[in-house]
Amino acid sequence: MVALCALPVTPESVPAVRRFVRGAVRRWAVPADATDTFLLVVSELVTNVVLHSSSAEVTVLVSFDGAALTVEVKDQGRWLDRRVPRQVAEDDDAAFGRGLALVTACTSWWAADVTPSGTRVVARCPIVTAAA
Repeated sequence: MVALCALPVTPESVPAVRRFVRGAVRRWAVPADATDTFLLVVSELVTNVVLHSSSAEVTVLVSFDGAALTVEVKDQGRWLDRRVPRQVAEDDDAAFGRGLALVTACTSWWAADVTPSGTRVVARCPIVTAAA
């Protein structure tokens, strides 16, 4: 099962993508706790495009194979490498800086492919079902 959407890169696109993905996973009868975790991952990845990419559009492809949900987020932006290390480590009061740490904690794996033509991030969230 797959669902695809493309939206302009604006702050309003983050909740719009969340609504789109929520509708897809509901149709696929994904358990609510897995849905919430997956929506967090999708939100973080799309927010990164909004905050850090110069892309005009973001494309989100979600799929469900019965065992895991997968999201692929693509943009056509150019990301700037961090030239100097952070001046301050992230802490509980920081407004930003924990997005990819959340993605790591919520997924079985994720990978990013940064090219001159854009960035593609793929993340997989396993569906854990209760033992009978």
